[in-house]
Amino acid sequence: MTQRLAIGDIDPAAYQAVLGLESYVRGGVIETPLYELIKIRASQLNGCAFCLDMHHRDARAGGEDQRRLDVLSAWREAPELYTDRERAAFALTEAVTLIDRDGVPDEIWAATREHFNETEMVQLLMAIATINVWNRLAVSTHQQLPDQP
Repeated sequence: MTQRLAIGDIDPAAYQAVLGLESYVRGGVIETPLYELIKIRASQLNGCAFCLDMHHRDARAGGEDQRRLDVLSAWREAPELYTDRERAAFALTEAVTLIDRDGVPDEIWAATREHFNETEMVQLLMAIATINVWNRLAVSTHQQLPDQP
């Protein structure tokens, strides 16, 4: 596929707006390793190759275990690899990313609230929303993978 357009080249202000969301979330209370896993899980659901490539590399560079990355798409089948907090975040990530299916069911919301306070919930929702924005931009524009380092 050929990249359709480069948003940042055509309208830098539009790109900066999304970077503002990213900066907000990165400066928040959600721990970086969890944020990387959230980005990977949403990107798996959205089929975003560009984001999967980037966030797998970022997670590995941050010390994430390769096995946890390999199994993330089937996290429910390997609960021993992830904390209760991570699993709650993954369930919310899936519900928000696939919001057209069932919305965010009360049981997922309640389970997430057991592990995240209100401020963390806002940050978690912002993190999920932000990666979904990036995914939608990258998928719709056919953003190309970078050359191998």
